[in-house]
Amino acid sequence: MVVTDSDPKPIPTPIPEPERQPLPDPLPDPGPDEIPLPAVIDLDAIPAVLAAGWRDFRRAPAFGLLFAAFYVMGGLVLTAVATAAGQEWWLMPFIVGFPLIAPFAAVGLYEVSRRIESDRPLIWREVLAVVIAQKDRQVPSMAMVILLMFMFWVFVAHTIFALFMGVSALTNITSSPEVLLQGRGLVMLAAGAAIGAGFAALLFSITVVGLPLILDREVDLISAIIASFQAVGANLPVMLSWAMVIATLLFAGIVPLFLGLFVVLPVLGHASWHMYRLLMPDPEPGP
Repeated sequence: MVVTDSDPKPIPTPIPEPERQPLPDPLPDPGPDEIPLPAVIDLDAIPAVLAAGWRDFRRAPAFGLLFAAFYVMGGLVLTAVATAAGQEWWLMPFIVGFPLIAPFAAVGLYEVSRRIESDRPLIWREVLAVVIAQKDRQVPSMAMVILLMFMFWVFVAHTIFALFMGVSALTNITSSPEVLLQGRGLVMLAAGAAIGAGFAALLFSITVVGLPLILDREVDLISAIIASFQAVGANLPVMLSWAMVIATLLFAGIVPLFLGLFVVLPVLGHASWHMYRLLMPDPEPGP
């Protein structure tokens, strides 16, 4: 006997797939920020920005002391190592080239001044987060430019020393520093000072506006450097005076075992931000 089902099995109804919502269109890339044309300023800007830098340092001294501490400790360690090795003369090119790498300390100070300017709270976590976030922007590229120029300056300085003083002078320059103050020593110091001033002027022209600009706006490194040169060219006497003020204050801070940098670096860092704001003001809103 064959058994058959009297009722056929129902055919399963397919489950409809849920309707998929279309993905939203990606936000358009806003592109780089607009770079304003440099303003023309006068010499009165220098005491004004120094006063503003001192005011910002007094408003938030802990930030300035922290960022300056890295340079002070580095200088003390370098001095201790050179002294222990009996090669204090090695400190000369590093001390002379110190203004080349000083802009590094300013990045965090720029952010502090920017927050003070816009009445934003000075919270350690937020300020340090902004500084750390610069690793994904243009600051590392600028840092590479600064470091390469500093390393090249150290190489050039030692080459100048060897050319003028000879290899034999390398062994007695520490015990007989008077060698530098006579004959070829004076010529070497003059040549080194002239070449070092050229390095400093070039790097100053790159960073005086370029470094705060890449922190403040979304611009590429080349555009920031071009804008910096334009600002220097439009205010050449003021910028030369500002560069000499920076170099003088930095050397004054280095003399007392680098300890003066605890005050000089923060004040100059804050002042450099205010100088940038004078040179590159925000464009006026249209009607």
